Amino acid sequence: MPNFNPKDSVALVTGANRGIGRSYVEALVAAGAKKVYATARKAESVEDLVAAHPGVVEGFALDVANSEQVSAAAAKASDVTLLINNAGVANGSFVLGSEDVSGMQKDVEVNVFGTTDMIRKFAPVLEANGGGAIVVLNSVASLVNFPLFGGYSASKAALHSVTQGVRAELAPKGILVQGVYPGPIDTDMAKPLEMDKEPPSAVADATLAGLAAGDEEVFPDAMAKELAGNFKADWKAVEKGIAAQMVPA
Repeated sequence: MPNFNPKDSVALVTGANRGIGRSYVEALVAAGAKKVYATARKAESVEDLVAAHPGVVEGFALDVANSEQVSAAAAKASDVTLLINNAGVANGSFVLGSEDVSGMQKDVEVNVFGTTDMIRKFAPVLEANGGGAIVVLNSVASLVNFPLFGGYSASKAALHSVTQGVRAELAPKGILVQGVYPGPIDTDMAKPLEMDKEPPSAVADATLAGLAAGDEEVFPDAMAKELAGNFKADWKAVEKGIAAQMVPA
């Protein structure tokens, strides 16, 4: 698969209002992107990004779980060559520790079906523009379940599988599909975790570097790199080790 240079690209970032999504917008502008669509569920939450980068950043409302909005976004942003699927939620906790599965259902609705809908609607756009790249923000939880976040982990595991599937389908069309697998990053979502966290910019920088290199998988931080190495060496030991840390004996 050929590499993808973010310079002069036309990018769309979901969940751009904070954390990793906001860092993606900033990194793309710094890399010389021609245009960046910064989207979020509320358009006013990205107005400061638009104001800070006039003529380059354009913002509008987009809820990836709303299929009508996704279709409208694909029609509006018909010049996109780089789609960054960053938007996601984390509601599900222990799989057996919740009163019902509503949290997990919401995680799957947004993280899996919402992201899949984005890819389905924008793949023809990228193909019409001569190819490009699609980034999917997965997680180290895509590779092994973190029981404290069991429902979220399940949704990210499904998204990892979707990433592999669409990669195979889109490769002949000249579209690079990159999965990004961060560990704990200093965002609102990771606030409950009392551990060392790397800044969101680390994910954005590693993603763009990976696109330029043609990498299909990116492990952007120290924990992610270590877990990926351990997973390849002995995936069962990783599963048992994480479970021992999160589930009381």
